[in-house]
Amino acid sequence: MNISIVGTGYVGLVTGVCLADSGNTVYCVDNDESKIKSLKAGVIPIYEPGLKELTDKNVKLNRLYFTKDLREAVGKTDVVFIAVGTPPQDNGEADLSNVFKVAESIADSIDCFKTVIVKSTVPVGTCRKVESIIAKKTKNFCVASNPEFLKEGAAIDDFQRPDRIVVGINFKKDNKKEAQAAKEIIDEIYEPFVRTGAPIYFMDTDSSELTKYAANAMLAVRITFMNEIANLCALTGANVDNVRTGIGSDKRIGKSFLFPGIGYGGSCFPKDVKALYQTAKRHNYEFKLLKAADEVNASQKEIIVDFILKHFKGNIAGRTFALWGLSFKPKTDDIREAPSLVIISKLLSYGAKIKAYDPIAMDNTRKIFSEIEYAEDMYGALKGSDGLIIATEWNDFRVPDFDKIKAALKTPAVFDGRNIYDSEKMFELDFNYYSIGRFPKNNN
Repeated sequence: MNISIVGTGYVGLVTGVCLADSGNTVYCVDNDESKIKSLKAGVIPIYEPGLKELTDKNVKLNRLYFTKDLREAVGKTDVVFIAVGTPPQDNGEADLSNVFKVAESIADSIDCFKTVIVKSTVPVGTCRKVESIIAKKTKNFCVASNPEFLKEGAAIDDFQRPDRIVVGINFKKDNKKEAQAAKEIIDEIYEPFVRTGAPIYFMDTDSSELTKYAANAMLAVRITFMNEIANLCALTGANVDNVRTGIGSDKRIGKSFLFPGIGYGGSCFPKDVKALYQTAKRHNYEFKLLKAADEVNASQKEIIVDFILKHFKGNIAGRTFALWGLSFKPKTDDIREAPSLVIISKLLSYGAKIKAYDPIAMDNTRKIFSEIEYAEDMYGALKGSDGLIIATEWNDFRVPDFDKIKAALKTPAVFDGRNIYDSEKMFELDFNYYSIGRFPKNNN
């Protein structure tokens, strides 16, 4: 099948590459000429394990193309995915201007029946608006919603081995033929990915759009709830690891997304929680749980700074702190809404200095914080530092040389925002160890 993907960001690029890898001919479209030139030269703008290898493979096989010409791409293809960004506005609502601009351009380019699939994360009712925009120019199309459920760092595997695929199509009296054709086309596109039994759920577009936001909001709320429990554990003397194990063994709850930490980040959870809250507000509903989750998450990102101020009795001006981890999660260079950025900003405001290290994300962080020092390796960040902060749970950091850490630090203080070390062991090793939801092990 011939497919065009409009937007070569995270979702668009992963979608295009994976669809090409299943045998389709895919045209990835973007209006950023420099990005298209880079992609044609084999330079991938994001870090995602396996993405460059799959891209190179399918370009070589003449199944994957990059172009700035949307009209030409639409003309050559049967299916058009809209995968442009929907960044948050100041009030938290999703900015849909790019989605609607692309819809207008697609409408101008349709010369035969096209299935237009909205892959971008969009609020309820967006697909109906896209449909109305295109319908002003032609009737030879059907709009579908197909939200993505990709985890950064595991996006290729998520796409190729999905838990489920959600598709929204509106069957109406005047479009039954077009809607059925779109359904059959989407079934064909995803058939290679559901052979092991993963379901495709067909529903209306409003439900499909809301499913995406509801899924991310539910996960964000679980993380937030566990962080609140962790903070209570620290106050009462309970151990959050024990509590997490106890509640996670309940089949109704499960073990996923119960690890406490310094808050969620990335391009999805923060944005989608705010957008869903604003959607509810537009319908005169106060979604109090989401508002609380957003507020708790914001405060949770500062908890490490609170630990540091407490340990050093408020005197951190001129002190240097090693920071391991800058990306919002491992296996990505994405620093959007990363807790590390809040930690850096707060420490700098107190007059402290930062020596940071991350396996992938330092170049992106330099664009925001040019004034901090970046180390060539994880141990290089420790030399002369007054303490070590763990902000991202990269595998590189899980089993370090603790003797080397202690020898390099001026004071043996470790502030672990991801609970990757055993608190009893850290105490035995004579570290002053602070973590989330566990009593600090302090030898002072």
